[in-house]
Amino acid sequence: MPRTTTWDKLISKKRFETTDHKYTSDESVRGEFQRDYDRIVFSSAFRRLQNKTQVMPMPESDFVHTRLTHSLEASVVGRSLGRIVGKSILERYPELTGEKNIQEADFGDMVAAACLAHDIGNPPFGHSGEDAISAYFLSDAAQPFMTTLTEEQKADLQRFEGNAAGFRVLTYTYPAHCNLPGGLSLTYTTLATFTKYPKESLPVIPNTKSTSEKKYGFFQTEKSWFNTIAWELGLLKKGMSGEVFYHRHPLAFLVEAADDICYRIIDFEDGLRLGLVPQEKGLELLRQILNDAPDRVSSLTFYDWREEIGYLRARIIGKLINETAGIFLQHEPEILAGTYDKPLINELACKPVLDQIKDLSINLIYRNRPVLEIEAAGFEVLGGLLDACMKAAFNSESKHHRKIADLIPPQYLQLPEDASDYERIIHITDFVTSLTDQAALGLYRKIKGIELPKMY
Repeated sequence: MPRTTTWDKLISKKRFETTDHKYTSDESVRGEFQRDYDRIVFSSAFRRLQNKTQVMPMPESDFVHTRLTHSLEASVVGRSLGRIVGKSILERYPELTGEKNIQEADFGDMVAAACLAHDIGNPPFGHSGEDAISAYFLSDAAQPFMTTLTEEQKADLQRFEGNAAGFRVLTYTYPAHCNLPGGLSLTYTTLATFTKYPKESLPVIPNTKSTSEKKYGFFQTEKSWFNTIAWELGLLKKGMSGEVFYHRHPLAFLVEAADDICYRIIDFEDGLRLGLVPQEKGLELLRQILNDAPDRVSSLTFYDWREEIGYLRARIIGKLINETAGIFLQHEPEILAGTYDKPLINELACKPVLDQIKDLSINLIYRNRPVLEIEAAGFEVLGGLLDACMKAAFNSESKHHRKIADLIPPQYLQLPEDASDYERIIHITDFVTSLTDQAALGLYRKIKGIELPKMY
């Protein structure tokens, strides 16, 4: 493996697990990477994000962001980052516009598609949902189902990761649905750009300073697939021999940056509009990021503080996009060599202010009492659903468990006879993860007898 990788290798229009390898530019007015974006938009998994937690679980306000609106906004920021970076990359490597016919817009489409999907595997109730799934598989209740699992398979479940679930959503086709594998059949480059943590669940690397090593990006069921993608694109290898562990695709840094920019600024805006963050304190921090000259500030008069928030947010995002793209281009040689591995926003001049915004968001928004109460309830809901569904999948002789099994869509239970216990567990976890917040709560109430279904 070379010590550096190249853009010529990193950008591929080849599609994952598809029999159609005709990816010429004259086939469609849409580029291959725009087709990736469109496929994600029309997927049922993406549509379900409209009712999954971003800041506030099950919000009553129409303004508050869900995972869907957050993903759309991140994709807009990602497209701008990709296009700015792409313009300079093509100037540095003009050969990319030759045989491969790579355009500036392609970079924007790659990053936008990956941003659009970056939360597609998240369970109900946000990161609390990930913790709930992990806690269930660490509990005594789950141990009878896990006796045949390897340490790596156990780690997938006991350190459950929405990023890995997202990679599975994009690449896995249920046998009960279709005999054509490959999930959404996205391009190799979009899938690699999506994968911010290109490693399997083990080994865990405690106290690592490398951002791409803090989590993992695929389950054991998909690790051979990611291995294929990594070798196809020439990702640099990391770790010991036999481990599926790589350096990031360079564009994954832009996906991370787009997500960081959106949740730092727009989640904070939600908190301000909901009255969770003091108005003057919040506005002052946002103004500090812009660091405008006095004459610019005095030339504008806002009669509604909410209008000022919208103005500040728009200008701040534009500023952060340009500065972040500049940081990426500055470090591009190190990124290609695998010697740069930290969030791009950590090098922004306004990072101290962004850190203050992050601290306020944690203390006043994410730890707001109603949020904590709903997340605590969601913790019980997901644990209860997993336990009921696991018993239904593994104990089909019980009448009660068969009734629960009938409530689970068949694709999650129809596996080959030689399927392993791990595969059965992953399918059940797929089902619970796919649920929206309200669907998870509703199903839990019904199977626990807390609420009876309406009869038509």
